[in-house]
Amino acid sequence: MEATQTIAPVRTKPKLGLRAWMERVLAECDRAAFGFEADAVHDLRVALRRCRSLADGMMAMDPDSSWKNLKKDGKKLFQALGDLRDMQVMQEWIEKLGDANDPVAVKLLNHVHAGEAASKQEAFKDLDQFDRKQWRQWTKTLPARASRVRPGSVVFKHLALEKWTAAYALHKRAMSTRSQTALHELRIGLKRFRYTVENFLPQQHAKWGGDLKELQDLLGEVHDLDVLWATAIGIAAFPDLESRSGWREKLDSERAKRVERYREKMVGKQSLWRVWRAELPSGPQLRAAALSRLRVWAGFLDPDVLHSQRVAQLALLLYDGLKQAGLLAVNPLHDSRAVLQVAALLHDVGKAHGDDDHHKDSFRMIRGLVHPLGWSGREMELAAVVARYHRGALPRPRGKALQRLELADRRIAMQLAGVLRLANALDMRNGSAPVLQVAVQDRTVMVHAAGYSALDRSAEDVAAARHLLETVLRKPVLVRGMRVASGE
Repeated sequence: MEATQTIAPVRTKPKLGLRAWMERVLAECDRAAFGFEADAVHDLRVALRRCRSLADGMMAMDPDSSWKNLKKDGKKLFQALGDLRDMQVMQEWIEKLGDANDPVAVKLLNHVHAGEAASKQEAFKDLDQFDRKQWRQWTKTLPARASRVRPGSVVFKHLALEKWTAAYALHKRAMSTRSQTALHELRIGLKRFRYTVENFLPQQHAKWGGDLKELQDLLGEVHDLDVLWATAIGIAAFPDLESRSGWREKLDSERAKRVERYREKMVGKQSLWRVWRAELPSGPQLRAAALSRLRVWAGFLDPDVLHSQRVAQLALLLYDGLKQAGLLAVNPLHDSRAVLQVAALLHDVGKAHGDDDHHKDSFRMIRGLVHPLGWSGREMELAAVVARYHRGALPRPRGKALQRLELADRRIAMQLAGVLRLANALDMRNGSAPVLQVAVQDRTVMVHAAGYSALDRSAEDVAAARHLLETVLRKPVLVRGMRVASGE
C-alpha cells in the first residue's frame, strides 16, 4: 500500500493590518511545524515581528495591558525561532565563504548542524506551548482598539520622530567608534524606526521602505559576519594561523563593503537621515503633535472625553481673559497656557481606576508618562500638579505635590489649578459649545458663562470651585449667566 504523504500548508501572500498579521501568525505556526525549514521559520518570525512591533507602537498610545501581554506571548517563540534562524543564516555564510575542502568550513558546518538540531527541538517545544487560543481571542479585541488611531496621523509621525531621534543618536555613535557593539545597537535602533514607518505611516513607507530595508539588511549582514567570527573563535575552528588570517581577511572584506555602502547613504549633506527628518514634525508642529498624542492617550482612559474637551475649552477662555486683564503670573521658561490645556485634557484619566480620588490617580499617571518630544519634563510635572488640584483639597504651599515643582512654578501651578477647577465646574454637560467672557469691574473678576444659572444645583459647585481662583488672584470672582443669541 502506498504511504500517505503529509503536505505542509501552502504560503499565500500576506494581507495588511493587525488582524491579518495576527491570523498570519497562526497560519505560519502550522507551516513552520513541518520541519522548521528556513523559509517557514523566516516567515513566521516576520509575522510575529509585525505583531510585536504593532503592539509596541500601540502601547505608546493605548495603556491596555493586552498589548504588553501580546508582546510577551510572542517573545518566547520569536526568540526560540531567532536562535534557529541564526544557525540557518550562519550556514549560508559558511557555504558562501568556504568550500568543501576547507577544514574551517567543515568544523563550522558541523557546529551549525548540531546547533540547528538543538534549536529545532527548542523551537518545537515553544511552538507547542504557544497559546493559540489566547492569540485568537486578541484578534477579536486588539484590532478594534488599534483602529481608533488612524494610520498616517500626526500622532504616529510623532512616534516615528522619537524612533528617528534614538536611531540617529546611535548612528552618530557608531560612525564615531565603528565598534561591533555600536553597529549592532544602530541596527536595532534603525529597525525600530523602520517598523514604526512600516506599520503606521503608509505614505512615508512607500517612499522610504526600500532604503530602510536595504540599510537594515546591510547592518544585519555586518552583525551576521561578526557573529560568525565570534563563533569560529569560540569553537577553535582554526587549525593554524594561516587559516585564521585568511578567514579574518574574507570576513573583514565583506564587512567593510557593507559598512561603506551604509556610509554612502547615511553620511553627508545628502544623508537619508535629513530626508526622513524633513517629513516629520518640527517647531510648533512638534508641540502640536505631542499634544495630539497626549489627547489620544487620554482618550483610551477617560470615560467622558467630550467633558474633558469642553473643560479644556472653558479653561483656555478663562485663562485668556485673565491674562488679558493682567491678572496671571508668567514664566518665560514654558508655555503656561499649553500646560493648562494638557492638564484639562488629562485631568480625568484617573477615572480609569475608579471615581474615588481619581484626581490623585490622574496626578500619578501623568507624572508616570515619559514626556513626549517637544515638551519638557518640567512642563509635564506642572501639568500633573494642575490636574491633581482640579478637585478635592486645596493645594498647600508646603504640600508634597507643589514641593516637587521649581520655586518659580508653584505660584503658576496654583493659578492654573484655580482656572481648571472653575472651568470643570462650569461645564454644564449639556453638549453645547462652551462660551465664556471675562471682565474686571471695580476690582472684581466677572465671569459670564453661557448656560450658567444661579438657580441650578450646579451653582453650588461653581461657588465652591471659584474659591481657589479668588485666593490666588486676591480678588472676588463672580459668575453670571450669559445670553447667547440663537445661531451662535
